[in-house]
Amino acid sequence: MRGDAGYSGVPRWVVALAAIGGAFVLLPLVGVLTHVDWAHFIQLVTSPSSISALALSLVTAAASTALCVIFGVPIALVLARTRFPGQRVVRGLVLLPLVLPPVVGGIALLYTYGRFGLLGPTFTVLGIQIAFSTGAVILAQTFVSMPFLVLSFEGALRSAGTRYEAIAATLGAGPTTVLRRVTLPMLAPALVSGAVLSFARALGEFGATLTFAGSLQGTTQTLPLDLYFQLENSPTTAVALSLVLVAVAILIVGFAYRGARPDLFLPGS
Repeated sequence: MRGDAGYSGVPRWVVALAAIGGAFVLLPLVGVLTHVDWAHFIQLVTSPSSISALALSLVTAAASTALCVIFGVPIALVLARTRFPGQRVVRGLVLLPLVLPPVVGGIALLYTYGRFGLLGPTFTVLGIQIAFSTGAVILAQTFVSMPFLVLSFEGALRSAGTRYEAIAATLGAGPTTVLRRVTLPMLAPALVSGAVLSFARALGEFGATLTFAGSLQGTTQTLPLDLYFQLENSPTTAVALSLVLVAVAILIVGFAYRGARPDLFLPGS
């Protein structure tokens, strides 16, 4: 039977289902585009509240991404390169925020770092207020976005294997030297891709942020929160802000996809 070179042997019915699924994802975006007030678009997205919310979103997302890299990379390394009792349980708990409703995550953070939470009294004695502050936004975003980096980087570590690291170790390199000179340079594209995905998730975070940090303009009101409240007061502004987030998301996904090409994980490629 002659195969269709354009589809690489994929059955036509699979292509049809893929087209329907793609339309299901793309049509809502088309719906947003058809309701944008293009005549006043710049004015709508440059209002003081929108600019403040966008700036706060970018700053907090960048900070949470940095925390994800600082703590997520060691978690991925431990999960991929070591063996210990209960490892599967630990991996499941680390990835739990992926399946938890964000509001549940916000409640968990509130009852951990809030004023009357598990660690709240300790922070109160130290004069530190976390809940309903900009720091709370960063913690909420980090909580929901770190699994993306851990999952991405751990998968890359397992796929790459330990051949080059073992060679470096036999030549006398210590664990830290191997990590710094072999592992991280070899898997830099995977690290960048995971960090970009974490940034994207942090930028779009809503539920955990609202529950744990509230929505105070200039302090905790990120762009998704501003968009939600604008939907009730000014739907036209909400649509314009939605388009901004869609555009940012497209750029981020495109960058992450480019950084995740398999050939980039090969040394010397």
